[in-house]
Amino acid sequence: MLLYIHIPFCRRKCHYCAFSSQVHVPEMEKLFLKSLKTELRIRADQFRGDEIGSFYLGGGTPTLISPSTLGEIIELAEANFSFAPDLEMTIEANPETIEDPEGLKALKALGINRLSLGVQSLDDQTLFKLGRGHTSAQALRAAQGVLQAGIDNLSVDLIWGLPGQTVQNWLEDLKAVVRLSPRHVSCYGLTLEPGTVMARQVEAGAAVLPDEVQQSRMYILGAEFLESEGFLQYEVSNFSRMGYACRHNTGYWEGEPFLGLGPSAVSSVHGMRWMNPPMVRDYARLSRNRFQGVDREEVKGQALINERIMLALRTSRGLKLSDYRGLTGHDFCSRFNPLIRMLRKNHLVRLANGYLRLTKNGMLVSNSIIERFIN
Repeated sequence: MLLYIHIPFCRRKCHYCAFSSQVHVPEMEKLFLKSLKTELRIRADQFRGDEIGSFYLGGGTPTLISPSTLGEIIELAEANFSFAPDLEMTIEANPETIEDPEGLKALKALGINRLSLGVQSLDDQTLFKLGRGHTSAQALRAAQGVLQAGIDNLSVDLIWGLPGQTVQNWLEDLKAVVRLSPRHVSCYGLTLEPGTVMARQVEAGAAVLPDEVQQSRMYILGAEFLESEGFLQYEVSNFSRMGYACRHNTGYWEGEPFLGLGPSAVSSVHGMRWMNPPMVRDYARLSRNRFQGVDREEVKGQALINERIMLALRTSRGLKLSDYRGLTGHDFCSRFNPLIRMLRKNHLVRLANGYLRLTKNGMLVSNSIIERFIN
């Protein structure tokens, strides 16, 4: 089973972000921690027999919490759950929150063996437009500091398709990141989320996105460059050195049960799914009620089939056709024959060794292709 803890605090809201987060203040941190410890004990009692293979501390910005407080959370989780001997423990961080070498060493001492660094861009003007709290120099120093602290499984997050970004800018960012020697690189295409500052800027014409041709070249050329540098693309947005694919995200895509703790966290265990309220005060109120009354839904039937198709086709491995037959009793290629023929003709999918997988061009338009299969 996968264990995720959502730490919902940020210093500020980035202009593109629609994730659940709140400004970090001591009062809210205290309320959050008290509620989290309650939920952790309750869920551990419910799922004590499930071994945890991946433990992920996400946010928000988890590294706004002090290492000593993070240690309390980790120790409580370790005392209540059964951790696998080769546990992958990841923490997300922003560069400006991990400038202290001693703090990084403290994270290493807590058992954290993987750090996902939110760089997003190495252009200072772009970082300012994104509302980020760091400079490119801080990002480079932070990455080096992580490795010097002995956390050698470093992952770097970048965004392509940003306002004012060119193909050359994007490739220069990738080259600079590769020189840092990370084990993993995540490359996300910008998504304009309703209600965000950036969505309003683009709508008003104050920010202009690269056109479709430029964005397509960013994706294809970026993927080709990373692969030429020894990074294997194992999912639409993720690349890793051999043996360093993120176990946590791979578990999601392969349908492993996952337990989410904290505000806005989602769980899917033994066919049931539920979500915690996004705001700390509402989460605390639920905690005082011993997490009774959470709305749960059973994931079954067509919803389960659609989810398996969607998740599998995001990966480079693709959809195992025998899995689809096992779920539905039908042959996938027969059911979607005209669509598959059209996609193969346009070099968007490939059929081989019992799998249907997207090509690189197919991954570029993965959402549109997947929609055709699940509708």
